[in-house]
Amino acid sequence: MTDVTSRRSVLTDKLGVEIDPELLSLALTHRSYAYEHGQVPHNERLEFLGDSVLGQAVTVRLFTAHPELEEGALAKRRASVVSTVALAEVARGIGLGDHVLLGRGEDQTGGRDKDSILADTMEAVIGATFLSAGPDAATAMVLRLVEPLLADPERHGAAMDPKTSLQELAARTGATPPVYSVISAGPDHDRRFTATVSVGEVSAEGTGSSKKQAEMAAALRAWHMISNDDF
Repeated sequence: MTDVTSRRSVLTDKLGVEIDPELLSLALTHRSYAYEHGQVPHNERLEFLGDSVLGQAVTVRLFTAHPELEEGALAKRRASVVSTVALAEVARGIGLGDHVLLGRGEDQTGGRDKDSILADTMEAVIGATFLSAGPDAATAMVLRLVEPLLADPERHGAAMDPKTSLQELAARTGATPPVYSVISAGPDHDRRFTATVSVGEVSAEGTGSSKKQAEMAAALRAWHMISNDDF
């Protein structure tokens, strides 16, 4: 067994499902890697499919599990579970960033821990699971991975509006209000932002394709740190 095969076996063990090796490899291939290796296929089509599978699985679970909730409340919960920051949290929980195939530049600028890349790759893996193992297996995997998000009502608010949730948490715990700083790097067509938020003695970073996305990612991380969550 090669090193790559062994490491991907660890990943599929965490996913709890067998995925065709070629489909899994495609799901892990970021467009930056494809560009540097002669335009080989990348994972964006699988990402498109996985987004739909994810949305359906979460929608059906919320609808059946919460008959007491109105449409608006269901929509808010679904949005929080399928958001970029929430999916990136799921991806970090299974160590997905270690397996992504990235171009050299993206890798050197911290691409393996960027919320957008992690979330997109997570969706691509879901798409690959759907094609390889079928809709039932894909749905089961999705629900298994997002169960902590579905089970924790407070996390819905934090994932949906991290900055407000962090500010409220700081006030409840007597910490100083959040202070943000943001830097950016990269060309105009692919600029990446890194935000740092300080709340009392806690400091956390987040990345994104916009200043707002980076600040939200940083806020969510800080929220979990202060809440003593296993982030």
